[in-house]
Amino acid sequence: MSYNPAQRLAAEALGTALLVATVVGSGIMAETLAGGNVGLALLANAIATGAILFVLITALGPVSGAHFNPVVSGVFALRGEIGWSAAALYALVQVAGGVGGTMLAHAMFEQPLIQFSAHVRTGFAQWLSEGVATFALVFTILGTLRARPSAAPVAVALVIVAAYWFTASTSFANPAVTIARALSDTFSGIAPEDAAQFIAAQAMGGLTAWAAARFLFGWRASDEPPSLSGTLDA
Repeated sequence: MSYNPAQRLAAEALGTALLVATVVGSGIMAETLAGGNVGLALLANAIATGAILFVLITALGPVSGAHFNPVVSGVFALRGEIGWSAAALYALVQVAGGVGGTMLAHAMFEQPLIQFSAHVRTGFAQWLSEGVATFALVFTILGTLRARPSAAPVAVALVIVAAYWFTASTSFANPAVTIARALSDTFSGIAPEDAAQFIAAQAMGGLTAWAAARFLFGWRASDEPPSLSGTLDA
């Protein structure tokens, strides 16, 4: 089935909104119920995020490719599967959807809709972690789409759950999610002044994953199978 640009953009906005609502909402719930056990709260946050990613990619992948992430959209533009104008529109609706998701989570827990996080996340280890997490995410997407496209939802969900635990930053790996989480002074938040460095590290991680995939898989535009949604030019 063919989907028009408006449907694709709506899918990206909705998917990113539900993803962020899950990240922020499960963080609030986990912090409330964990009784001060940060490890337990992080585990609950990670499981909820992985679960919703599997659902969203399965449901919306055929519509828009289920990027929900400006870095992923940028990588697909580099691959020639999506035009740069479409990638820019994807990024805009992803950020808007992410902010909407934060506000939705706050509303569900009777909190102020817009907050500014005081959760400091800075320093080389945090930036390196974001680069590694985004590399792992993008490389997983590219490798899985080449080897077994049907496994993409579970592969992406699993790599994000894993990255919650093996990175010091707990794996934001997404500029739209980073911006949205800067507007939540909760368990999953990030101080606004720290967001730019996270986004820069994410961009570097995504570019490195794209280059590594080209080298390891010998990718050429003429022989690579399309992403979940096929040609995405808007």
